[in-house]
Amino acid sequence: MTASKPGLAALAALSLAGCTMAGPMPGTPEFTAVQVSRAYDCGLSVDRSRIIARLPAEQRGRFVAANASYAVKSYNAPRRCDATERERLQQELRLGARR
Repeated sequence: MTASKPGLAALAALSLAGCTMAGPMPGTPEFTAVQVSRAYDCGLSVDRSRIIARLPAEQRGRFVAANASYAVKSYNAPRRCDATERERLQQELRLGARR
């Protein structure tokens, strides 16, 4: 059984779409929420109030909603992280808090 060329093209397009839509875009409040959630997974202390205070007022609601959504997912599927990931998260959250 062989696949048709249009079928293969559609399959390739779908697989590429999945690669580009893996998560929120960096610089968005949703991306920051992912980082905060992952930091909690790694056992890092995170000052959410400082992060929220540094966000523009119009983005704060998006961050809070995304953070609540990711926190629920995190509780359902906790993962461990290594020292390299923990250090990267700490650095990214420090840089994000300064913006």
